[in-house]
Amino acid sequence: MTVVPGPFTVDASVFLSAVNPNEATHETSIRFLEYAARLHAPFALPTLVLPEVAASYARSLGDPEIGVALAARIADLPGVILDPLDEAVAREAARLAADAGLKGSDAVYAATARRFGATLVTLDRRQRERLPADIVARYPEEVLEG
Repeated sequence: MTVVPGPFTVDASVFLSAVNPNEATHETSIRFLEYAARLHAPFALPTLVLPEVAASYARSLGDPEIGVALAARIADLPGVILDPLDEAVAREAARLAADAGLKGSDAVYAATARRFGATLVTLDRRQRERLPADIVARYPEEVLEG
């Protein structure tokens, strides 16, 4: 019997790295996403990932339509659970942001990971360093290394 890893909460940075060949972490991000897809690992993502990906792609690569299409593809990935930013998640994220000195968006990803007992997969070193001990965070290459 194969043990399926996950669930994963994947930060926008990983998705954006996977579609931008100019990123140093491009290949690793692609390999992580392919690995998770092969194993049918569930992704518990905050709905925030959609506007974050669309906006960042449009800003950095100059194509709003592709940014919106990329966000739609993420939402439609098999195994994706989009967790809405409701009041309970917002309050938990506010507490995490205040206690750990996280940016608001980083705290939303952390709150989602906590809520689902997921491993947070991110490229953001600062986010990882500031997370409380009960939230497991890994870089994509660490997940691939097992």
